[in-house]
Amino acid sequence: MKHLSNSTPIAPGPLPAQLVLPLNMHIGAPAKPLVAPGDRVLKGQMIAEPGGAVSAAIHAPTSGTISAIGPRPIQHPSGMDAICLVLDTDGKDEWVTHSGVTDYTELSPGELVDTIRHAGIAGMGGAGFPTSIKVNLGDHQRVEELIINAVECEPYITADDRLMREHADEIITGIHILQYLLNPRRTLIGIEDNKPEAISAIKRACKGCDIEVRVVPTKYPSGGEKQIIQLLTGKEVQSGQLPAHVGVVCQNVGTAHAIKRAVVDGQPLISRVTTLTGDGVARPGNYEVLLGTPVRDLLSHGGVNPDALERLVMGGPMMGFTLHNPAVPVVKTTNCIIAATPEELPEPPEEQPCIRCGSCAEVCPANLLPQQLYWHAKNDDLEKAQHHNLMDCIECGACAYVCPSHIPLVQYYRYAKGAVRQQAADQLKADKARERFEARQARIDAEKAEKEARRQARLEANRKKKTDTAAAPAVDTAALKQASLEASKAYKAAVKAAKEAEANEAENSAELKAEAERLKAVADKAKAAVRDAKNAAPAAAPAEDRVATLKKQVGDASSAYKNAVKAAKEAEANGDDNAAELRASADTLKAEADKLKAELREAKANAPAAPAAAPQVDPVAELKQKVGEASSAYKAAVKAAKEAEANGDDNAAELRASADTLKAEADTLKAELREAKANAPAATPAPATPPPADPLVELKAKVGEASAAYKAAVKAAKEAEENRAENAAALRAEADKLKADADHWKAELREAKASAPATPKAAPATTDQPRIPEATAPQSLAAVDPEEAAKRQKRLKGLKTAYNMAHKQYKEAHAALERAERKEDVTADELNDMQRRVDKLKNKADIARDALDALVEEAKADIRAHTGKDLKTLKLEAARAESALADKAIELQRLRDSSSEESLEALNSELKALEAEAQIARKALKQAVEEQGLVE
Repeated sequence: MKHLSNSTPIAPGPLPAQLVLPLNMHIGAPAKPLVAPGDRVLKGQMIAEPGGAVSAAIHAPTSGTISAIGPRPIQHPSGMDAICLVLDTDGKDEWVTHSGVTDYTELSPGELVDTIRHAGIAGMGGAGFPTSIKVNLGDHQRVEELIINAVECEPYITADDRLMREHADEIITGIHILQYLLNPRRTLIGIEDNKPEAISAIKRACKGCDIEVRVVPTKYPSGGEKQIIQLLTGKEVQSGQLPAHVGVVCQNVGTAHAIKRAVVDGQPLISRVTTLTGDGVARPGNYEVLLGTPVRDLLSHGGVNPDALERLVMGGPMMGFTLHNPAVPVVKTTNCIIAATPEELPEPPEEQPCIRCGSCAEVCPANLLPQQLYWHAKNDDLEKAQHHNLMDCIECGACAYVCPSHIPLVQYYRYAKGAVRQQAADQLKADKARERFEARQARIDAEKAEKEARRQARLEANRKKKTDTAAAPAVDTAALKQASLEASKAYKAAVKAAKEAEANEAENSAELKAEAERLKAVADKAKAAVRDAKNAAPAAAPAEDRVATLKKQVGDASSAYKNAVKAAKEAEANGDDNAAELRASADTLKAEADKLKAELREAKANAPAAPAAAPQVDPVAELKQKVGEASSAYKAAVKAAKEAEANGDDNAAELRASADTLKAEADTLKAELREAKANAPAATPAPATPPPADPLVELKAKVGEASAAYKAAVKAAKEAEENRAENAAALRAEADKLKADADHWKAELREAKASAPATPKAAPATTDQPRIPEATAPQSLAAVDPEEAAKRQKRLKGLKTAYNMAHKQYKEAHAALERAERKEDVTADELNDMQRRVDKLKNKADIARDALDALVEEAKADIRAHTGKDLKTLKLEAARAESALADKAIELQRLRDSSSEESLEALNSELKALEAEAQIARKALKQAVEEQGLVE
């Protein structure tokens, strides 16, 4: 039935008198309104911001006035109401100020993701998942294939077909933006073979691009996300997983078109192409409809006779749902409206008992058991329904279509899914309430223990006072400090209350002010008592004992602070209600740790100089040994914890806690080692001792060993991930640990090279270029060994050549295979041999590419370590400096004849300054690239 609407170009939709914009026209949290009734808005203005991490913004589709914010009928099978923004249009269609970017590569991926998020783009071919989430994957997720879904397999719908015919170039631009964000190995466009004109248009637009157009057979529902992934790549997304878990990201062609408009044109998502079709439509076709347009206005615009209508369907006849109210608005996911006559879509027959024929199981594209799901959903046995993978149902309607008993199976599944989600939400609330109760109980117990400890301390102090009759009565300095602190707090509170009373002209303002003065006197008296106690205090314990005690306290406080920060981050990531309390607790522990660190520094500064002692063991060497032992113990504990977690052992949490404790001890020892190195006296050279070995050589050897171990671990992890081995995560974590070790030794090597005596350099030759100020000139990457850079450049060149040759051979073999598949005289064995050769060459090219990527990433990491900036930042700085210099030169040339001499002198000064900045940026980029062997 696609012939009804695909023969005419896309036409503009109506401009209704009123637009209704639901706040939840996407999956996730509803948007938050930014306007109020009575506000006038312009076309493209954001009127509702994203309401959470998974949310999308809403913009005004045209200019007008917000007349109401309240419940209205929305796009839902049950006909429910939800909060909507109601916009009365003024017919002027005035745009808000907007602009795009001509070169999207000038923006960083983060800036592009923000642009897409604030443009309100959501998936326009499925359930409306916010696009900014799907294109913002973590560093650990590698995108192997980017799939552009252009199948549009459901009957009647032709919106994507006409969009590809008329806007193919804009769609390809949007795909290029997605490639820049995701950096996939392959990009595939899947189109059904019943769209020859769209296939030709997309192929013409793809010429010269690394985008493959795949034509697939016309078969419903091949447009489902998991189905098209299996059809194009052979990969299967397991139950409960997302496509990203198998290295695939899917986007609709309409979404790609909207991304191009948002980034290049600066236009947010305010309209979409919607198919208006059915035998009840006088002018069927595809219309560019403003979001929020009531369906009745679109029906009137298409010439629909309300008296001839039998059913009104939003979406396709398989996955759509019947609209009982034509006031429902068009939203971001509305791809079709079917106005059907009684003969076209008659009312379904009455439901009959299931005869267990099994037809539903035969047609299910997700390989489920619809009959079992039906019984469990009907009996509210949600646990068994979930056991049969209820949540994997894509609600395609194929089972209900073939059911001879006319059972509305999809409705049962939708009901069961909603009940499961509500059950999960209730359980989450109960878990959060339990966690809050347990946290409160733990806090109360801790406060009780703290009070009891203070009470015992006071009793012990009183006993000491009574038994030590010869000594002078001791003064409890801690109690005096606490009293002083409480008096100061009371004074500040009184001052605040007095100020508020004066501001409000209260009658008791004078009394409050007098009370504040009294409390100030009390606070001053308490402070004086603290000072007197400090002056009269007896000689303290030896400074060495106090320093040692404070060091231990600092270590304990730092460990407690780190554990609190970790707990707070986990709570924030899980959205727990006690996240703010945990964060406040962490801040309190940080303040305590900082206070102890300050006391430790003060104790060290006031400690008497130690008398000359007999020769003893070198403390630095001893600490180095302790650091090595502690680090080894920590690594062994981490390895044991990871193995326990991978095996699901019960003691995994205890092992992880033990590893954290050992890490805190190792960090404390490292801090003591750094401090010992800084305070160690300069060693006097002994004439009889032979010169020590070159530390740079030793460190270079350690760097080489650590890098080799890291590369081997990365290779093992990649092989495990490709084979989907169970220990892939553990191997990846081990590789990350080895990378940290390698980075540590590299940092040690750089520090050693920086501390080495500088070799005299020849004076630079004079040039006509502007002199670079010494303070702003880029630092030389002296730590880079020229021989290593030359070796790396040679390896890069060799790997690039190997990859290019392997990739070329793979493409030629793949093209030969495709030509052979089209011939009739080629046997199956010959095709299998050719396929094996293609796979072998592809594997060879992938190995070379992985090695090349690893070496390039290593060079980029060295650039980041030596300069403090990554290669992309250096490129952007150089490009921006060149652009600013060119703009200033153009400005100077333009104003040369019309400006005064003073203005020209100022412009000349600015031009020289920009030339110096550009030269600095050029030199930094060139030096980084050359010294890391990245010229090739």
